[in-house]
Amino acid sequence: MPRVGWHASHEQIAPSKLLDDVVHAERAGFAAAWSSDHFSPWSERQGESGFAFSWLGAALARTGFPIGMVNAPGQRYHPAVVAQAVGTLAEMFPGRLSVALGTGEFSNEHITGEPWPDKPTRNARLRECVDIIRALLAGEEVTHRGLVRVDRARLWTRPEQPPRLLATAVSAETAGWAGEWAEGLITIWQPAETLRRVVDAFRDRGGDKPLALQVHVSWAPDEDEALRIAHEQWRTNVFEAPLCWDIATPAEFDAAAKHVRPEDMHAGVLIASDPKRFVEWLREAADLGFEEIYVHHVGQEQRAFIDCFAEHVLPELHG
Repeated sequence: MPRVGWHASHEQIAPSKLLDDVVHAERAGFAAAWSSDHFSPWSERQGESGFAFSWLGAALARTGFPIGMVNAPGQRYHPAVVAQAVGTLAEMFPGRLSVALGTGEFSNEHITGEPWPDKPTRNARLRECVDIIRALLAGEEVTHRGLVRVDRARLWTRPEQPPRLLATAVSAETAGWAGEWAEGLITIWQPAETLRRVVDAFRDRGGDKPLALQVHVSWAPDEDEALRIAHEQWRTNVFEAPLCWDIATPAEFDAAAKHVRPEDMHAGVLIASDPKRFVEWLREAADLGFEEIYVHHVGQEQRAFIDCFAEHVLPELHG
């Protein structure tokens, strides 16, 4: 069975509480963690967005398991700054950091005041950033003139082992493109046939590289409560691309989600009160070839969910 990790959602939970939650998740039996990286939440109801890099330093110091993060270099983050940040973390915590690089969302990137490029340009910019980050982590001095600009950058503090650089992808088309450069792939839960196409496209271009999956779930002892949590916290996250990439503010996401019904949440969130359902769902994901699965309970209170999974889900998967 795959390694099952816990997801830290900075958009929903204050970083001090997330730090306690990640410690509790490791003690409860989760094998790893994953971290989002947002400047703003998806909804005013979520109401948080701590700085992921600051939190990661504390989380890695307080735990002993691997932790990964999503990052979108090129607009909000200069790639040389990303290389320095992840290089420093990897030097302090060898072998424990993974970074999944993506093209980002307007909701986070518009803060720079720069124009939001179209998707092909964002892909090209990301590809430049990946090469720059890798070169810096390898000890090279980098000067680059392209969609991003770098002048004689060099990392003076570097890890012996660079962090894994994965790709984020939802579609088969993007997964195939990512297979050319990424050391692995992380995607999100979708219908099985869609996930098979994503996996096959990445494998066709990238070979036998690690596959990771983020799964949004909502658990509560009562089924109606689990559905209420999903609708209250995550209804602004049901929109498909390109809409989800191009909305600017939490208020605009809330307006777009005004007509999302509770029953609509089942399309993107696995909702149940019976832990056995989650065992079945995660086994299905493992059968598709995912070696790592990161479970994101979309509620703001994590401890009861972590305890439920520790008692009823993780032992079944490990067994």
